This record gives sequence, structure tokens and C-alpha cells, in this order.
Amino acid sequence: MSFNTSSRQLSKTDEAPEDVPSQEVTPLEAPAPRDTVQTSEAETPEVSAPEAKAPEAPETESPETQAPEAESPEATTDPEPKAPEAKNPETETPEAETSETETSETEITETESPETEAPDADVPEGGVDAPEQAAAAPDPAVSDADTPTAPRPRRWRRVWGGWREKYPVAARVLAWTTTAVALAVVVVALLMPTQADKVRLAAFVRLPVEAIFGAALLIVLPRKPRIAVAAFAGLGLGALTVVNFLDIGFNEYLGRGFNVVLDWSLFSDALGYLQDTFGKGGALGIAALAVTLVIAVLALTTMSVIRLGNLAARNTETATRTTLVLAIAWVTCAALGVQYAAGIPIASEHTMQALQFKAEQVRRTLRDEAEFAKIAKKDDFANTPPDQLLTGLRGKDMMITFIESYGRSAIEDPVMAPGVDATLTAENKKLTDAGFAAKSGWLTSATYGGSSWLGHSTFMSGLWISNQQRYRTVTAGERLTLPGAFKKTGAWDTVGVMPGVQKAWPEQNFYGIDKLYDSHKLGYKGPKFSWSTMPDQYALTAFERLVHSKKHDKPLMSTIILTSSHQPWAPIPELVPQDQVGDGSIYDAIEKAGKKPADIITDSTKSKQEYGKSIQYSVSSLINYLVKYGNKNTVLIFLGDHQPIARVSGNHASRDVPVSIVAKDPKVLDKIAAWNWADGLQPKQDTPVWKMNSFRDRFLTAYGSTPAP
Repeated sequence: MSFNTSSRQLSKTDEAPEDVPSQEVTPLEAPAPRDTVQTSEAETPEVSAPEAKAPEAPETESPETQAPEAESPEATTDPEPKAPEAKNPETETPEAETSETETSETEITETESPETEAPDADVPEGGVDAPEQAAAAPDPAVSDADTPTAPRPRRWRRVWGGWREKYPVAARVLAWTTTAVALAVVVVALLMPTQADKVRLAAFVRLPVEAIFGAALLIVLPRKPRIAVAAFAGLGLGALTVVNFLDIGFNEYLGRGFNVVLDWSLFSDALGYLQDTFGKGGALGIAALAVTLVIAVLALTTMSVIRLGNLAARNTETATRTTLVLAIAWVTCAALGVQYAAGIPIASEHTMQALQFKAEQVRRTLRDEAEFAKIAKKDDFANTPPDQLLTGLRGKDMMITFIESYGRSAIEDPVMAPGVDATLTAENKKLTDAGFAAKSGWLTSATYGGSSWLGHSTFMSGLWISNQQRYRTVTAGERLTLPGAFKKTGAWDTVGVMPGVQKAWPEQNFYGIDKLYDSHKLGYKGPKFSWSTMPDQYALTAFERLVHSKKHDKPLMSTIILTSSHQPWAPIPELVPQDQVGDGSIYDAIEKAGKKPADIITDSTKSKQEYGKSIQYSVSSLINYLVKYGNKNTVLIFLGDHQPIARVSGNHASRDVPVSIVAKDPKVLDKIAAWNWADGLQPKQDTPVWKMNSFRDRFLTAYGSTPAP
């Protein structure tokens, strides 16, 4: 029997530690002679018995106790019966490895520790003093059950260890690839911009100072604290990455970043928009995918940071040197202001700056709530007597109409402007031919790309309503709105036609609207056009049938919100003969023949083209209605609530929207001559631009209202 074979058979002594006390035997300085390895079973008691009877072992058990133990056949390991239970090399290796070795990425070779090899070799006669052998003798009082044994590795670790031994090159490649992916995940998460147009390669080829500080911390920490800190940092980095993605989406659609305090309520509106655009099944699928991606990002960043931390701990010297070199490079680049390009420094503090910005945003948001509540209570027209309000418009039928997403880009963008401008010119000619005149200007909306209700409330309340918190604050108060001012006089009946309202709308009282016609009260029997519940032409026709054509004791103050130009701009309704509108069933064929949202939603050029067509449709529907049903006392104010999303209006587009006042009575437009607005439906480039919240006070003042704070 060779030395290696004998060694593997006797390694089974872990299961009978009483016979070969591997933990107490002192390793010999010289290897045992080869012939001693082949000692037979009969020789074993002859060697053990004299050693066990060695005299004068201080502070150890007496020879009388140990001699029977050595001579007892029950206490002596029998190599022959144990031999069949010896494990093969493939099975033995993973059991002999420690947990730290099993997590290593390098190839694991089968080694034997001195503690394991010492019992494998028999001790030559006289090679060990009797007292030392007596001290090393096992305690007969200790049973097999009381002796601790090494824990068996988990099954997956045994399988993984065997696979690594069988395919060492593949295991090494996989380990390095996994490490590279983990490093890439961390770097991308630390350097990810918050705007889509800034996502380019140069943004990620930088030195993040947060990674340098993190590496320095993980190198010096013990194992358990290191894993805990790495897991916490990974979760935090994952959460920041999710917020970065939200920032990109909000900047793309709403022209601003995600507000971690206020914007969570918008997700329910987003889900409703998805349902209207892609159907309930499609919306649920997109929502499930989004949740899955969030969980995946959190898990991926956490595991990546833990892996890199463990790698640094196993290679402390190399990791320390690398961290020191990167720190020196970062300080040098920061001091010299080295940049790849303008605004892209090599020494990055992106994550720290992002955290500081979000923290400041939270503080500003919480502080703004109290400050805005004070501002909302101040109203120059709050105490104006009814007989001193809007004296210049008495007897006029008023219409305030919002056209969804009607922004400055529709008039000036090279893709959309040709069609929209041609429509404005043609519709203005219709007005002129019918005896109407118009003046137009620009207003800067408080919102962008969405959240239309913020634009509506800003225009009608005279306050800058730029977020949901302000909207809740103002609508919970008693601020005088434009419809409310007409109602306060007692000279007008106030009506709201809002096909986009599909559920209870408590804001009706705040706006001072006596009668509301929402999507359920307009009698529409046709199909939805994506988010829009009904075509604008139908909504205006229903307004005429249900409200305007009826006989009234007072003139009407009507607030109408049109929705056909709401994104995704597919399918788009078409104008039909007025006498064929009916209950809306005629739109079934038009909706089925139209484009699908998926046809244009990812193509910026197609989205621009279809958006332009939707604006043309809405403007034409409104002017056609006015020409057909308006009279000498009709005054129309129509405007956009906000610009379309950035994919259509363009990155960094203004928030300006066009606004027009149309009337047959020339005295109405004469009262705003000092505004210097452009004649017609199309404002000029140099036409004055006002903030949208300033319109209420200017309008009330121009038409005879006396301020009374």
C-alpha cells in the first residue's frame, strides 16, 4: 500500500477521534520512515500499549487508566473494516475545504494540513518521549457524540467545488467575468445621469469618489461587518439607481426630475394612462415588468458590492495599493479640473451631489408647503364686491377652453409647424369671414408634458401651482378663480364640460362651477381614442345640445377642457359632418382605421407628426363650433395647458403655450390693446410672454374689476 493511499484511508479518523487524536498530537519535525506507514494491524497494539503505560506523566491520567484503553479492541481503530468507507478524492476535497476557501474565485487544489497528516504516520520507537505521548492520549470519557466534527458543506457548494475542479479554466473565466460585471454595475450606478440626452460613454468613464471611499472602508472591516456594510451600501445604491431612472422618465415626460416627497401619487394616474393606451392586460404587464426591474436592480447592486468587498478582503495588499493609486489620481484630476468635455470632469462626485440635491429638494418641498399656504391666503380680489367684478363683460357668453398639450412647439417646431400654422391661418380666415376677431399671446405654464390640472389651476386661480402639494393646498381653500369670479357676480350661470373627468371631482366647488358634465353625462356611445374618452367635436356638439342651445335667464360662463390632443396621439379622430355626429357611433370605423399607439410611441418623428395633426383637429373643431353656434355676445378664451413631452417638443424646450381671445364685439379686444398681443390666432415670436398665473389679475383688471384685498 502506498503512502498516499494510506493517508486517504486514515483520514477517516475524523469519525473516531478517540483513537487518533489529531488535534493534540504535535507534528513531527521529520517525516516518518516509509516502512512505518505499512505497519500491520497486529503491530498497532504493540506500539500503543507501551506508549500508553509510560510512567510519570505529570497532570495527566494514570497509566492504569490508559493502558486498558490502548489494549481494548473496541477503542482501537481497525484499518481494514474502515478502508471501504474511505472517500475518493472528488468527494473528499469539498469536505476538507473551509467556507472561506469555497467562496474563492481561484482554483482550489487538494491539500492536506499538518494537523491532518500528523496522525497518518506512525511514530518510530523512541521518537516521542513518554510524557508527551501520555499527554496526547485520548480521554476515554469522551464519546463519539461529544467530539466536535467539521460541518458538511452545503450541497450546492459540493457541486460547485466539484465543477471548479473538473473545469478550472471555465471556472476562472466565469469568476473574472462575474467580477467585471459587478464592477460595471457599481460604476454605472454611481455615474448614471438623470437626463436621457446626457447618457453617453464619456459619462461613465470617470473616477467616482464614492467608490474609492467605499473600497477603503470595506478593506479594513472584518468579515461580518464588511458584508453588512456592503449589503446596506448596495441596497442604497440600488435605490438611488431606481430614482435616477425615475428622474430620466420624469425629465422626458414632465420636464423635471422626480420629487421623492410628492410624486408617488402620480403612479396611479400613470397606470390609468397605460390602461387607456394599451388596455388593462398591457398595463398590468408593464407594471409587473417595472416591479420586477426594480427588484432586479436592488438585488444586482447589493450582490455586486458584496462581491467586490469580498474580493478586496481576500487581496488586501493589491486592493489597498489600487485604492491608493485611484485616490491620488482623483485628487490630481480634481485639483487640475481635468475634463473629457465641457461639463464632464474625470473626478466625479455625481452620487454625492445627487444625494445632496434630493435632500435639499425634500427640505424645500416641506418648507414650501407652509410658505405657499400663506401666499394662497393673499388675494387682491377676495373682497371685491360682486357689482365691481367683470363689469366690462356683462351680458357676454363666456367660454374658457383648454386644448390639451397645445404648446409653443406646435407653432415653431419645423416638423409640426407647417401643418399647424396652415390650420391657424385657415381657421383665422373663417373667424374673420364670420365677423370675429382675435388677439393672441404667450403664457408660461407651471407644468410641462403632463399634469394638466396644474396648468388649469394656475391659469384660473392666479397662483403658481407647480406641484401636487400646492394643488391640494389651493383647492382646499377659498381662492377666487375665474369661473368663481363670474359666479360671484350673480350675473352668470357657470358650467363645466370635462370629458376627461371619469370619476368624482370635488374640485368643482373650488372652481365655482354650478353644473358639471363629465365623461358619463355627455351621452357618448362611441369608442375611446386611447386616453381621450371622446372626440373634441363630439364634446362640443354635446355641449351645444345639452347646455348652450337651451334657454337661460343668464349668460353662460363655460369651462371646457378638450382631450383629443392628449398623448399618445394615436388614433386621432377625424372631423365628420355636424349632422352626422349623433351619439358618437360614427367614430367606430374611424377609431379602428386609425394608427395604434405602438406604431408611433417609440418614434420621435412619427410622434411629432401625429401630435401636430391632433392639434389641427382640436383647433378646427373649436373654431368650427364657434363659427356655427357663436353670436355677437360670445367671447372665447382658448389656450394650451402645457407643452407636449420632451420627445415631441424637444429637449430644453420652453414651457410657453399660446393663448387667444376671440370675440365679435370689438370693445372686448379694445380693452386689452395695451397687452400688445398679436392679431389673429397665431402669436409672433416677439409677442410678450407672461407667467400663466399672472393672467387672472390682468384679465380681471382689464374688464372692470376693482381690487379689494
